[in-house]
Amino acid sequence: MELALIAVGVLILLFLRVPVAFAIMGPCLVYFTVNGQSAGMALKTVFDATNSFPLLAVPLFIFVGVVANKLGIAERLFEFCMSAMSRVPGNLAYVNVGTSVGFAWMSGSALADAAGLGKVQVPAMTRAGYPFRFAAGLTASSALISPVMPPSIPAVIFAATATISTGALFAASIVPAFMMAAGLCVYIAIWVARHPGFESAPFDATRFRKAVVRVLGPLGAPVIILGGIIGGYFTPTEAAGIAGVYMLVLGLFMRTVTFRVLWEAAKETVFLTGGIMLIIGAAGMLGQVMARERVATHLSDWMTDFTSSPLMFLLLINLLLIVLGMLIDATAVILVTVPVLLPLATSFGIDPVHFGVIVVVNLMIGLLTPPVGSVLYVMASVTGRSVDEVFKGIVPFLVPMLIVLAIITVFPQVVMFVPNLLGF
Repeated sequence: MELALIAVGVLILLFLRVPVAFAIMGPCLVYFTVNGQSAGMALKTVFDATNSFPLLAVPLFIFVGVVANKLGIAERLFEFCMSAMSRVPGNLAYVNVGTSVGFAWMSGSALADAAGLGKVQVPAMTRAGYPFRFAAGLTASSALISPVMPPSIPAVIFAATATISTGALFAASIVPAFMMAAGLCVYIAIWVARHPGFESAPFDATRFRKAVVRVLGPLGAPVIILGGIIGGYFTPTEAAGIAGVYMLVLGLFMRTVTFRVLWEAAKETVFLTGGIMLIIGAAGMLGQVMARERVATHLSDWMTDFTSSPLMFLLLINLLLIVLGMLIDATAVILVTVPVLLPLATSFGIDPVHFGVIVVVNLMIGLLTPPVGSVLYVMASVTGRSVDEVFKGIVPFLVPMLIVLAIITVFPQVVMFVPNLLGF
């Protein structure tokens, strides 16, 4: 009963637009007080949840993405993709996806992708005659590639929570991320075939060579991050720090780093990190409540009585996570549900790395859906259009995303191919 009251309290506060961290902390503090626990004990729980070395990678990866955004790397990637695909009918739509894939190797955040690329891609597509809803929906959907493709910030948080290898989770995320991009491209091909008139342009070799030179430097960041982590040269936290230094040095060579750029990047990094860490602390407090109420034991008993099929279990988890992702911030969902659901998944014989990819992809789809969908609101803000209009453009693109989710759920070998190949 106490846990049900906490859940109701959290949901009411969320619907009242209270920030996620405080919506969780408030009912939990009441629980601790009613059960004779001091506020000091509750705050210690918050501190312990954030006191983790792997989580240090989160602000560093955020910094890399923010700096990449400030340095104009999104525009360079856009120009490279545009010059490479100039002869393809509907090229701007494919460029949209290709630019997101390239930026994803440095960003790790859907919000950074949507904010940075949305300012470039949506106006370019609307000027070329694409409907606004198609342009905004595609840009918002392709932004989901960033938090799935390594260096994925949600993957770092999942790995730290589940105490599994971040490198293995990064490796497992590569194929699903490219599948998401491929799914969007298939939808684009169908849409362009039904809407002729988007003509191609002749290939310009000089323009292409210049674009290649301009992206060589930025593409060094993913080589450092992934090559270092997967090759075992350094930890994800060390890789994030080295990548941050690399981006600053690159900015000096590009002559785009100024004191103002650094100050704005630092402020944005602190702002985003502070919000994430508050949620992590609040989720730690809620996790303590759930442990006292033996939620994991009760859920395990119910689930094993309900089904013995691993696939049925994963389908139920998909349904649960999609609903939670629509209502609650993805970071909070990972921190609250993983300690409860992961032991259940392993009892069904599901690999923790496979489970981690399913959780991340599920929750990233929630970023596109109201009432909490962060990417939805960012895209509306960037374009100056209503949330309702942007969401109508997003709806068709949910279909390929859900198909990818179904494939990686039913066929774990698709997810585990790269980690097994690399010996994780």
